[in-house]
Amino acid sequence: MKLLFFDIDGTIWDWKNNIPESTKEAIRRTRDRGNLVFLNSGRSRGYIQNKELLGIGFDGIISGCGTLIEYEGETIYASEIPRDQALRIVEGVRRHGWKPVLEGRDYLYMDDDEFRDDWYGQKLKRELGSRLKPIKTTWGEWKIQKLSCNTMDAKTEDCIEEFGEEFDFILHELPVCELVPRPHSKGSGIRFMCEKLGVGAEDTFAFGDSVNDREMLVAAGTSIVMGNGSDRAKSMADYVTDPLEQDGIWNACRHFDLI
Repeated sequence: MKLLFFDIDGTIWDWKNNIPESTKEAIRRTRDRGNLVFLNSGRSRGYIQNKELLGIGFDGIISGCGTLIEYEGETIYASEIPRDQALRIVEGVRRHGWKPVLEGRDYLYMDDDEFRDDWYGQKLKRELGSRLKPIKTTWGEWKIQKLSCNTMDAKTEDCIEEFGEEFDFILHELPVCELVPRPHSKGSGIRFMCEKLGVGAEDTFAFGDSVNDREMLVAAGTSIVMGNGSDRAKSMADYVTDPLEQDGIWNACRHFDLI
């Protein structure tokens, strides 16, 4: 039995949420061969609701960079940022000029005036609907696992220095930074599932495309990066497959005899 872990954005689907039919079929076939398949995403669980995506069929979901783990429909691990720490980090990132999105298992929180001209903020509004709440009017009531911040026109060094002992900062090529409470990561999620299921790291495969997949790619026995992935991600890969829209997941699964 092998364990397969898939990032979502840029790996399973493109920025318009289009999923290749070959990807769906590859996941179904590898499960039919007795392998277990997991989503392993930086998205919090509140932002993993797409019916087409979940309808593919997964044995489990690692969300929020390892802060929430589900297996066979049950939550088997959950971590939440304590209220006092959440207040400090929200006030702190704003003091440094960062614009936060707070991410939880049920809801995400964002103030519209900070993201009025931001494409990602508008995407959240379209896709989340009532699952997206304002930060201001729910002040201190948030139930969250991590944060993402727009860092446009802001310095990153001072914020990282202030909170670096509490959070890992994942800086993207875009002016975006994810803040993940230590010691969680996509890699910790893989290690947790391996221990839970008694599977060695050598029998795990991770599929990703960007820098926020680093810990997952390092933790897995075999790391696979999509052809559309970033150069930094590709430099960490054991194998670079074709772009997602060119049957990248299907071709990689064939290459490693997973289907």
